[in-house]
Amino acid sequence: MSAKFWNRLCYECELWQQGLKLVAGVDEAGCGPLAGPVVAGAVVFPCDWLQSGLASELRGLNDSKQLTEAQREKYYAILTSHPDIRWAIGSVDVELIDRINIHQASHRAMDLALAQLQPPPEHVLVDGRPVKSMRFPNTPLVKGDARSYSIAGASVLAKVTRDRLMREFDQLYPGYGFAVHKGYGTPQHLAAIQALGPCPIHRRSFSPFRPVPTELDLFDSVSGG
Repeated sequence: MSAKFWNRLCYECELWQQGLKLVAGVDEAGCGPLAGPVVAGAVVFPCDWLQSGLASELRGLNDSKQLTEAQREKYYAILTSHPDIRWAIGSVDVELIDRINIHQASHRAMDLALAQLQPPPEHVLVDGRPVKSMRFPNTPLVKGDARSYSIAGASVLAKVTRDRLMREFDQLYPGYGFAVHKGYGTPQHLAAIQALGPCPIHRRSFSPFRPVPTELDLFDSVSGG
């Protein structure tokens, strides 16, 4: 296997060499959209890949944002059907996002996904910044979905699951274009919100739904009025 493929398995290999057999990658999809849940995926590859390397059918695996929809669906099918790969998905709905904020909700989704893995992971590779609430030992990797195959796999599970949910929501709440933009704040989506108002899956804590302070509000808060 080429050095490139080994390099993107190097974080897993390092942990496997330390005797940690159950290493999970975790990532989320849906922090930025104005609507819909935030979803996290978790993936555990078999530790004997330390010797054999990544399964050949997964060698094009990458950050889900770098893949086409067809490629994501292909890797999703491989990841969820491979007999040696453990995986799980966690989701946090709009009501909880609005209650605890999207940052905490994304961490909650990761924890929900990891909690489903049996046996539980011994160490977790996390995309992005440290997650203080995570109950497993973990290593944060900035842009980890492009640096670790485990995180890349988790990102594909999260993205495909969320995109499928948004297509279902498009049927429930027609007119917003959820099947196209998946809830992100595109001009089409913003125009639909302007015309139709928010629907039940819109995040009311996000702009443009959040009330914007006026100059008078700001003056009152400064003056104590």
